Formats: sequence, structure tokens, C-alpha cells
Amino acid sequence: MPSAQTTPRPPLSPPGPPSGRGPRMAARADPAAGVDRDALAALDRAGLPEPPPDAPASSLARRGRGAVSNPPSRYDSATASPFDDGWDTMEAGAESLPPLSTTLIRDATRSAISWNTSPDIGFDRAVNPYRGCEHGCIYCYARPTHAYLGYSPGLDFETKLVFKPDVAALLEKELRKPGYTPLPLALGTNTDPYQPVDRTLKLTRSVLEVLDRFNHPVTIVTKSAGVLRDLDLLAPMAARGLARVCLSVTTLDAGLARRMEPRAATPARRLAAIAALAQAGVPTGVMAAPMIPGLNDAELERILQAAAGAGATSAGYVLLRLPHELREMFQDWLAEHVPDRARHILNLIRETRGGALSDPQFHGRMRGSGVYADLLARRFDRAARQWKLSNARAGLDCSRFAVPGAAAATAPAQLSLL
Repeated sequence: MPSAQTTPRPPLSPPGPPSGRGPRMAARADPAAGVDRDALAALDRAGLPEPPPDAPASSLARRGRGAVSNPPSRYDSATASPFDDGWDTMEAGAESLPPLSTTLIRDATRSAISWNTSPDIGFDRAVNPYRGCEHGCIYCYARPTHAYLGYSPGLDFETKLVFKPDVAALLEKELRKPGYTPLPLALGTNTDPYQPVDRTLKLTRSVLEVLDRFNHPVTIVTKSAGVLRDLDLLAPMAARGLARVCLSVTTLDAGLARRMEPRAATPARRLAAIAALAQAGVPTGVMAAPMIPGLNDAELERILQAAAGAGATSAGYVLLRLPHELREMFQDWLAEHVPDRARHILNLIRETRGGALSDPQFHGRMRGSGVYADLLARRFDRAARQWKLSNARAGLDCSRFAVPGAAAATAPAQLSLL
């Protein structure tokens, strides 16, 4: 795996047009930079049905990658469009695209913990050792965050990975700050902490080692059986009420999983990981997410049944979300992999999102609205009761938190007062 020691581009200084949209590109600058044309157009269309999707561009599908396009960042001041020069070079080039290698980019950030105040999620702090994810899940809601770095949410998100080499040291520094109040810290909320590159970099283990020494509670969400590499840390932490793991299982169909999430563990390996974690005494749940109407939502009950049989004790689900560039990308993916069902799937998604493909509003973005979304929620509740899967998360113990060496350092200072 080649690596590049470069500094990520700052989000306020967007780069030029990204490469990879086709063999020939015609760039056109926006003469009205600063004018939100999308917002003005949305006002003009208020009350009108959503227009049909644009015709998909030439596919950039690569073996082992999820996205079939590499759209520009929404922050770019210029966009680029492929055009045919009359010699059919676009089609010929698309048929002979080479495999894409993964590039590692060092993150120079000076903090490890990210904070949020969202009412839709059950934590207020998280650590993400990586930005971008090699799993390549086409539906990943984190893809648009790559635009903050000046990269495309498409193939760039899967191949240009930004990693934090000092994440463990930065985390320890933050946990030692006076006045820090412990609450469960989420690991893997934006990108998967056990994505393939972690086998080499082992940044997730370094984070767990810090949390273990501080007796700090942690929750993990992953699609990878690689979590079992750290079972020697997670099992003792779980015995002290400090660890909980959730495996994301999107489908039980290995073929569909390979197309949707090409570098994630197979469904069978994820179920095996649930079994191994449960057997080791680690509270383990399953996240059936995302549920995509017309594509994998018919499997909801079977996923919960299989996870319960493997040892999961809790469950949750999330309806597909398509923020920002993900809307166009997902349509391109449907046209590539399930063209006969693409229109039907998009129409069902609109039924759950008030006629649009995405709804960013708090309190509704995770579950959707409307008849189809309500039916999905009732199906989940019934299956969870049937298989004795709790919607509540296992409580974690925050009272054990202690800064290593703090007591020993305080004693001489107190003795000097006598």
C-alpha cells in the first residue's frame, strides 16, 4: 500500500477540479461565486415535484471499490464535466480503468475528541482515528465530510485516507485536562475504526489502551471482524462495565454486501464476531443499518434473528440518509448495479423523506416519516421483541474513571504543606 506524507488541504481553500471523472475534462468556473444557486433554484421549485435524476455519467467503477463516480466537492469554485471528443474515448477509457491504490495522508490535527450536541445520537463525544474509509460502503453518510478536506466524497473517500498518527497521545492529553468529566466515548461514529488499514497502523488499539488505563467507558460500532484483534483489551474492560460493541449488519446476502460495501467483512464473519464477543462477555448489539427501501429492508427480521442467535442482546436500525453529494452518487450506483430497480428504490426513499431523497431535520432524519417508514419501525419493534433484543443500550460505568498517576503526584504536594 503506497503512502504519501502530505498535509491535508484546508477546507476554506478548496483545490482545483478533482481528477478521475473521465479521460477528457472541460472545466467551467462559476462566475457568481458566493451566490447559492442551489438554494435559489430550490425556492423557485418550492411545491413542485422533485425533478428526475440526471442521466448517469460514465461509470468509474473499479474492482474492490464501492463508488462508481468521483463527484467534485461542494466547496469547489469550479466544476468539471466529461465530454466525448468524437473518438469514443470516454467509453474505451472506462472499460480499461486500472485498480485504485490507497494513499495514506498524515493528519496534523492537534485534538483527538470531537464533540456534538445532536439530539439524534446517544453520545456527545467521539474519537475517529481515520477520515475516509477503505470499506467503500456506497451509502455511507460520512462520505460528504471528505469535502471538508478538499477531496471528493466518491472514490477519493475510499482511496485517500487521512490518519491521525498521534491520536493516542492527543487523547491522553485531553483526558488529563482538569475538569474533564467522563461519559461514554464513541469509537467509529464517522468512519470505521477497524477498516483494513488499521491492521497495519493499529491506531484503534492505541486508543483503547489509553481508555483502558484511564478506566474510561467506550462504545464501538464497526462492520469488521477485526474488532476481535482487541478482545484481550475489550473483555477485561467489559468486565469492569467499560466497553460495549455493536456490529453493523446491512444484509445477509454476500453478493449484495460485496457490491454495497466491497472491503467490509462478509455478513457471516460479522455474525461470527458477534458470537465471539458475546462469548467473551462483551455486551454486543447489532445495527441493521442502513435500511434501504426496496433493496435490503426485506431482510430486517432475518438480520435481527441471525444476530440474536449469535448472541446479540440489543439492536437498532437507521433508515438510509443521502446528504449532499451522496444523493447523486447513490443514483449512479443504482444505475450501475440494479438498473431495473433503481427508479422503484428512489421512489420508495422519497416516500420516507417527504418527497425528497434526504431530510436533514433533527428527530426525523434517522427513521424517516410517512407510511413506509412507520411500517418499517413497527416491523423492527415486533422483531426486536420476538428475539428479545433490547432497544436500550447497556449502561457503562463512568465512576471508575481515574487519571493514572494523579494520586501519586498529589501526595508529595500535600505532605509539603505539613
